[in-house]
Amino acid sequence: MTKYKVGLVSLGCDKNRVDSEIILGKMNNDYEITNNAKEADVIIVNTCGFIESAKQESIDTILEMAEYKNNYKCNLLIATGCLTQRYGEELKNLIPEIDIMLGVNDYNKINEIITEFIEGNKLAEAFLNYSDENINEGNRILTTQKESAYIRIAEGCNNFCTYCIIPKIRGKFRSRKMENIINEAKDLVASGVKEIILIAQDTTRYGSDIYGKKSLHLLLKELAKIEEIKWIRVLYCYPEEIYDELIEEIANNKKVVKYLDLPIQHISDHVLKLMGRRTTKNDIINKINQLRENISDMIVRTTFIVGFPQETNEDFNEIIEFLEEYKLDKVGVFKYSREENTPAARMDGQILEDIKAEREEKLMTIQEKISNNINELKIGRVYDILVEEYNGEYYKGRNFEMAPEIDGNVFFESSKPINVGEFVKVKIIKNMDYDLIGVVEDEPCK
Repeated sequence: MTKYKVGLVSLGCDKNRVDSEIILGKMNNDYEITNNAKEADVIIVNTCGFIESAKQESIDTILEMAEYKNNYKCNLLIATGCLTQRYGEELKNLIPEIDIMLGVNDYNKINEIITEFIEGNKLAEAFLNYSDENINEGNRILTTQKESAYIRIAEGCNNFCTYCIIPKIRGKFRSRKMENIINEAKDLVASGVKEIILIAQDTTRYGSDIYGKKSLHLLLKELAKIEEIKWIRVLYCYPEEIYDELIEEIANNKKVVKYLDLPIQHISDHVLKLMGRRTTKNDIINKINQLRENISDMIVRTTFIVGFPQETNEDFNEIIEFLEEYKLDKVGVFKYSREENTPAARMDGQILEDIKAEREEKLMTIQEKISNNINELKIGRVYDILVEEYNGEYYKGRNFEMAPEIDGNVFFESSKPINVGEFVKVKIIKNMDYDLIGVVEDEPCK
């Protein structure tokens, strides 16, 4: 019997990407997976509902995919993810072309619900409930390049920052069992993955709920025992939750890259308090200093939110002074998005959009100069590069300082063929602000 073809569009963060890969894994035996929407009998849009721009992108994508019902083979359109969890009833009225809606923890039901729809030929009820005990797990079909893969080590969040809706969408923080994570990592490396990237809303809290103590350092130790893993990268470490055993493990574990993503969001105590963050400027500075003092070649990445309600010029200038003094390696900047049903949305002193944009541009200009100066110092250094692509002329890859898709790349030529997925030593010969140009170490510079 001919299998139905299913296509999936994944939007939003890498945690959403993992959900999408689990969805495809659950459907793999019963459907043929296609990347061509024109061929798909079933189209799934896994939405993001985090901020206004992401919501709009999700709605636009659903509407775009709805056109395939009119003009091509698609006869079943499914919307799932954070947007449906947050706005299920509104979406049903706004986009009647949606046949099935699922929430963020309903992916184990997807085959059953599709069968129910096909047999009943009617709009399936929206399953928009999450269980505080459930975590989406299971076989995955990778949508990343096969060299790297994300592993979600926990679901939900207990931080309740005043600007963020995630705890209401995803539920309370709940860690996955360590043995499940280890087994997933073994399956991934068996398929050729060389780099494991650990993610959660707050990775540093891992294990505190199910093991009675923070256990990320123990997880890193166990993952490093898997011989085929070359790099282990950790993202989304809240600075106030970083602890001494974790710093020691990162420093001494050769497979853990010396790179941490710390979602600082602001440095002014005034704004940090308004954001509901459980830290202070001094605590953040002390944590960065501790990381740099104890871990050689430590790379710190962070993000800032500008234009938060009641953010004064003095508050904003504190970010500038902090960046210029501490010169963080990787920095992203986002304009505050006023999200309904969050405490920050109800605050007085909302900032005008043009002021947000001005502050965003100013910070990024400052960080571009800092990044350029940091990268100038890399010229002449030799790095292990994970090769990810070859376009027939030059290779593209990353060193340990670069997370996929957000931190730039290293471009280089080689007279000898190199396989994608290999590691090769490359000497840096040129800086391009965020990207680097290099040459394979045993070849002469041009």
